[in-house]
Amino acid sequence: MARILVIDDEHQIRRFLRITFEAEGHSVSEASTGREGAAKAATNAPDVVILDLGLPDRDGKDVLREIRGWSEVPVLVLSVRADEGEKVEALDLGAQDYVTKPFGTRELLARLRGILRDRGAERASLSRIEIGGLTLDAAEHSARIDGDQLSLTPKEFDLLWLLASHAGRLVTQRMALETVWGAAHAKDSQYLRVFIRQLRAKLGDDAADPAWIFTEPGIGYRFRDA
Repeated sequence: MARILVIDDEHQIRRFLRITFEAEGHSVSEASTGREGAAKAATNAPDVVILDLGLPDRDGKDVLREIRGWSEVPVLVLSVRADEGEKVEALDLGAQDYVTKPFGTRELLARLRGILRDRGAERASLSRIEIGGLTLDAAEHSARIDGDQLSLTPKEFDLLWLLASHAGRLVTQRMALETVWGAAHAKDSQYLRVFIRQLRAKLGDDAADPAWIFTEPGIGYRFRDA
């Protein structure tokens, strides 16, 4: 099951996509404007974004450009614009695929499955992370800093892996909580702060002058990228 965010100003399209995707076992959230869509992309941690380009408040390519500033979430553009230049520009901005309206349901689902397969393969291939003096090994479930073993609980390791695998990019509080602890803990921000403090202590990080974990107040955390 994937979490899908649909950003489209047409109510009938959003309703049709919700019914179609939920019938395949996916969960769906919706946004009718670019501003709302970008906000939900940041807070809902979707696995895929379905993005219309003709939004009422801003061009969809601007929304795509904003999302790409902090996230590599796959984006499938679903637009009435059939011009080759529009398609090329959207793909160059980081969209994974482009489907024109009107569209066939089978084709759209096939494109979605392709994106999800690629996403799964990408995640599966990532088994070791090295940033600065920090080394994380997924197979061994181990962490070392400057060669010294870090003593981490399973949840601490999972949280550190999530942050490090998104190095330089924002990880929202909701994304961290849902990924590491599950959807039932999506609002337990205090719980997350406790684990962030524990990780900082084990990394020798100072919250006032961080070298590893940087806080985006009220939003989430960003791990160093070099």
